[in-house]
Parts: sequence; C-alpha cells; structure tokens
Amino acid sequence: MADRNEPLSQIKSRRDAALQALVAGVPFIRWLGIHFDRRGNELTAVLPFDEKLIGNPMLPALHGGATAAFLEIAAIIELSWTASWADVEEGRLTPDPADPSSMPRLPKTVDMTVDYLRSGLPRDAYARARVVRSGRRYASVQVEAWQDDRSRPIAQATGHFVMPKNG
Repeated sequence: MADRNEPLSQIKSRRDAALQALVAGVPFIRWLGIHFDRRGNELTAVLPFDEKLIGNPMLPALHGGATAAFLEIAAIIELSWTASWADVEEGRLTPDPADPSSMPRLPKTVDMTVDYLRSGLPRDAYARARVVRSGRRYASVQVEAWQDDRSRPIAQATGHFVMPKNG
C-alpha cells in the first residue's frame, strides 16, 4: 500500500517516470514528436507542428495519416495509463524510463474509425481520450483532437483494442 506521508515530489516523480516509460516503448511516438501533458491521472496528448506532418502543401493541411496515428497513439496510451494507474499509485509497478519493458505491454488495435471533421492547420494539435469500456480482454476508447479551440475538433475516433496478457 502507498505511504500516505510520501512527499508530493516523490509521487509526481513516480507518475512522470511511469508515463515516460510507457511512451518510451514506442519509437513512432518519438518520431512524430508526441508528448503528454499529465495532470494527476488525466492525460492530454500534444502533437507539435512539424513540416513533415503536412499532407497537402497547397492548403496546407495536416496529413490524414498523421492525424489518425495521433488519435490512435492517444487512445493506446490513455488505455494503458488507465489500466496501470492503480499499480503505479500503490507502488506495485516501478517503471524505469531507461527500460520500457518495465511497463506492461501495450494493447493491440483491433480497429479504429476516424472521422475527419475539418482540415488540420499547420499548428500544434491536442487530443484527449476516454476509455468507454475496459475488460480483461477487450477495450473501447473514444478520442477527440483539436487545435486552437477545443469546442471545434478537427477529428474524432473510436478504437477497439485487445488487452495484453501480462504476467
């Protein structure tokens, strides 16, 4: 059981290390430049703008594949974060960012349906995912991406995942 008198700095450090270890296990996340803003157990995925993400330079607009990958990554990390939160909090899971295998395996995507609502502009994008259903073997996640105004999403998706057999 977690120590109720544990200093806040240690708690934050353990949570940040867990998130860093989770993300470090996927090189594509690093290549896209995605990082996560963590507030307690709530995550916001951030996709910083980069010229390599432009699909149509005439508009210019973010490539649909980059947008879909961003949504899928946000969903997978949110699902994994939600599933491991209690173990991280109780100290049963002690991740090492230098060793991504110290975190449980990531869920596998079964399918992902993406709705492109408007063109992504050449600027940073943000996404929040919500686990709709999570069981021992299967999970469903909804995710929404926006840029400057959260009330005007650029894309949304629903994904279904197979949960890994850890242990």
